Amino acid sequence: MNLTGKHIVLGVTGSIAAYKAASLVRLLVKEGAEVKVIMTPLAKEFITPLTMATLSRNPILVDFFNPENGDWNSHVSLGIWADLLLIAPATANTMGKMARGIADNLLLTTYLSAKCPVIVAPAMDLDMYKHPATQENIRILKGVGNIIVEATTGELASGLSGKGRMEEPERIVDAVVDFFNAGKLLSGVKALVTSGPTFEHIDSVRFIGNHSSGKMGTAIALQLADRGAEVFFITGPASTIPNGHPTINVIPVTSAQEMLGMAQRYFDQVDIAVMAAAVADFTPETSATGKIKREADDLILRLRPTVDIAATLGAQKKDKQVLVGFALETDNEVENARGKLKRKNLDLIVLNSLNDAGAGFGHDTNKISIVDSSGALTSFGLKSKAEVAKDIVAAIQDKIFEKRSH
Repeated sequence: MNLTGKHIVLGVTGSIAAYKAASLVRLLVKEGAEVKVIMTPLAKEFITPLTMATLSRNPILVDFFNPENGDWNSHVSLGIWADLLLIAPATANTMGKMARGIADNLLLTTYLSAKCPVIVAPAMDLDMYKHPATQENIRILKGVGNIIVEATTGELASGLSGKGRMEEPERIVDAVVDFFNAGKLLSGVKALVTSGPTFEHIDSVRFIGNHSSGKMGTAIALQLADRGAEVFFITGPASTIPNGHPTINVIPVTSAQEMLGMAQRYFDQVDIAVMAAAVADFTPETSATGKIKREADDLILRLRPTVDIAATLGAQKKDKQVLVGFALETDNEVENARGKLKRKNLDLIVLNSLNDAGAGFGHDTNKISIVDSSGALTSFGLKSKAEVAKDIVAAIQDKIFEKRSH
């Protein structure tokens, strides 16, 4: 099934075309999607919540809370749950509010908080559709990344004939399937991603660690998976992990030595390896089995270097494999990054500078440069880590195709 495992929130607004939403839900479910439906209050005048609940196999959401028991319907949780927000039919009124950031019902607040892609299928009378205000709103929605399934020409509820009729459910489902299949250029590719920090134990209570959240590694893993790759995600004790994704295999570890062992275990199986983890450079020579008691004398902690995972894999790398490293620098950033790329036999290295505001550990944003094995440098502006992941994976994709063409 084309949509198996996909979470789709369907927004239904107050249009006569709302009757088509029943067929739309049925087709989405038939394709394997799990569908949750949000109806605007006016949409209930055109199709009953009972019909939509029966077809979607989920309760219908209309208000911010359930009036019977007071349970809160969280628009934030819905936006996080969804892989796609599909609004069909979308009235001129709803699109105008979407374009202007007005949030006066559950569907609109979900739209404004959703992190997933959005597909919109307009439905209205031909003069409303042609009106400059509507066309400007469509332009705005497209400009912020929404996908518009254009209205078709046909007989309208007013009795007139023209453009404004919502596209048929079968064609909308085709657009949804095409969206999820688009860019599956890494289908059949296997990737390894390391992520998060490592914890190096001093005793059973204390450890040496760092502030890595795992956000960048998770974003890269999700982007690889979205492009069709199967991902082995080796993660230290991070706060952000892509649990539950159907094509991301999460492999938890704690120490640098454990991460090295798992990376070596899977490396021979993969086409791509991305070393996004912030691995400790040093680990205690000995680790106490219990808690070290506080004494009057100073505690002297002897450290030894950990094994460099990227360099180890670089020495084992086959010609067709793509190995990507990260460099977090504060001085002579580009020079140091190019040195690491050569020393560790990497194909690409992603450079972060702690001198850049909004970059580095803990942030939802990052600012990077990518250095290619040829020495070429490509720099990007400050972006969300999800957008940064797209830039990184696009460069990886180009590199793997380049290697396969030779």
